[in-house]
Amino acid sequence: MATTPTRAGEEGRASRELPLEQVEDFIKLEKAAQKISSILDLDELINKIVSEVAQSFGCIEASIHLYDETNRELMLAGVCGCTMYTKGSRKKLGQGMTGHVAQTRETHYAPDVRVDPYYIACEPGTLSELAIPLEVEGNLVGVFSASHHELDAFTPAQVRLLKSLAKHIAVAIRNAQRFVREKQERERMSRDAQEARVIQQALLPKASPYIPGFSISGLSVPAGEVGGDWYDFIPFDDGCLGLVLADVSGKGTAAALLMSATRAMIRSLATTCGSPAETLRRLNRLMVEDFPSGRFVTLVYAVLDPVRRTLKFSSAGHLPPLLVTRETARFLESEAGTPLGLGQSDFSETQVELPRGARVVLYSDGITEAAGLNEEEYGRERLRKHALEGDASSESILRDVRRHANGRGLQDDATVIFLAA
Repeated sequence: MATTPTRAGEEGRASRELPLEQVEDFIKLEKAAQKISSILDLDELINKIVSEVAQSFGCIEASIHLYDETNRELMLAGVCGCTMYTKGSRKKLGQGMTGHVAQTRETHYAPDVRVDPYYIACEPGTLSELAIPLEVEGNLVGVFSASHHELDAFTPAQVRLLKSLAKHIAVAIRNAQRFVREKQERERMSRDAQEARVIQQALLPKASPYIPGFSISGLSVPAGEVGGDWYDFIPFDDGCLGLVLADVSGKGTAAALLMSATRAMIRSLATTCGSPAETLRRLNRLMVEDFPSGRFVTLVYAVLDPVRRTLKFSSAGHLPPLLVTRETARFLESEAGTPLGLGQSDFSETQVELPRGARVVLYSDGITEAAGLNEEEYGRERLRKHALEGDASSESILRDVRRHANGRGLQDDATVIFLAA
């Protein structure tokens, strides 16, 4: 039965085939290969490789050129011992030994550089040079090269060892390059998300509106960098105030873009349409035409008349407003109204009176569906009980929701408007 050679057996064979000093080189290079496989910082990796090889073989110079596929050039990414070229220097394919190796994808050894047709004089005292292509799955990564002050300094065994090491180097460099690209992409996305958050926050009301006899506030907390929830206050010339709270389907930048578009449309329509129901009918018509398939918005739009002390609202598939009067609290269900953007729809309209002491809460599902550690949702009943408390406000509602979700944080955007008469 065939058996797998043990490490001791492998090293024993190596010692019989190679002189002692080359066995030591083999062990050093094996350790170097293990080290480089765990390094993901590209600069650190390349510097480690060239310094390890230069030290192990007593080289005048060791370098790695990376292949720039876009420009079809080689870029000096790391070098040890060179006094003539600096990191970042470039050369064309076919130029010098490294350019020749990059072009042919074949290892080239010059035991005497003085008579080599591809060698370009570089470091003084160089007499022999070895250049090896770095490839992964047939794709050129770059070229590794090492120079020595002795003639024919690299034995066949050493060339084999370095070619073997080059395979590890190529894979390690490719992994590090991917890591760098992914890190840069994550950083770019994070910057984009932060900029989008700044813009989105700027679209929210800067301050609570001043309406004599009423206290109105709103808060919106996105679950991520940006969200699809938003609220708005729209003042009218006759002293009335429009209140909007909406939730765009989805999350992230896409939802934020649709939120911004919806905000602009309803602000434009609200100044010309007389009633909440008519405003939503016209808004829905625009969104059915313009929104991508499958995207929709749930929205509640209310108009406060502070003189008549009434609130008239329409809902587009949104959660029912909560009305508190004296010691009772009830949810105001709508008869008709589907989410905006799905198809043509009619919208019902409800008007309620607001006696002194009355309260109205508009909210998103990030409030009622916020779950605690036991997966139990905050729910409508907790919201109803909290709204009955004498010191209830938009801030206190969000605090209570966060307390309920202790340890999990908000899993969805949470938005609330609190109106007190």
